[in-house]
Amino acid sequence: MGPRVTGSPLGENSAAEALEGIGWTDLVGDDRARVERVSAELGAGFAALHDVEPPVAFFGSARSNESSAEYGAARAVAPAVARSGFNVITGGGPGVMEAANRGCREGGGLSVGLNIRLPHEQHTNPYVDLECSFRYFFVRKLMFVKYSCAFLIFPGGFGTIDEAFEALTLLQTHKIPHFPVLLFGGEFWDGLARQLATLEERAMITPEDMERIRRVEDPDDAVTVLRHCHASLCAELHKPPLRER
Repeated sequence: MGPRVTGSPLGENSAAEALEGIGWTDLVGDDRARVERVSAELGAGFAALHDVEPPVAFFGSARSNESSAEYGAARAVAPAVARSGFNVITGGGPGVMEAANRGCREGGGLSVGLNIRLPHEQHTNPYVDLECSFRYFFVRKLMFVKYSCAFLIFPGGFGTIDEAFEALTLLQTHKIPHFPVLLFGGEFWDGLARQLATLEERAMITPEDMERIRRVEDPDDAVTVLRHCHASLCAELHKPPLRER
């Protein structure tokens, strides 16, 4: 791959904008200017990512090291996904995100990173080919949903679980078309499975909701699911055709 390309050159944040970007609401400021900043970030994100389809989003812990099971799993799955014709999109940081970007590059795909500006800055991993940086979490999350064909979820913390359940909520409420949400990590998800079963028993979610989540271990199984989705729903939505690498 060539040198990293950086999208959304939005300039430097002021202290107020940095606080605003992480949800600090007790700020004195002009709402019109805030709307303009949000609009500018949306436009820059759309411009930077318009040609990345079809990507698959990988989520997982930024704190996982190279020797962890989830790092190895993401690095194994990503090349298979890339060789099938998909690109890979992550949060651009370390840990599982790095593993997925690294595996994507090894598989010949376009490796995309959507980084977030934080008070303790998260560095972009060296395997990102196209970087797009955001100050607003909600704009960044919109980009994941808009451009991804599927979410692949590996063990992680609050951010990982947040991304998974935001997608599931959007699917449940039919705000977005159905696409795969695949969980990797084996027994890591056993506790979540028990909690979801309790929700179903209490009629807080439906059997259909339960079916939206699939646990997967094998990279080939993941690719089969992704190909099936692309051949049906993604084709109906006029996603670009897959070209094996």
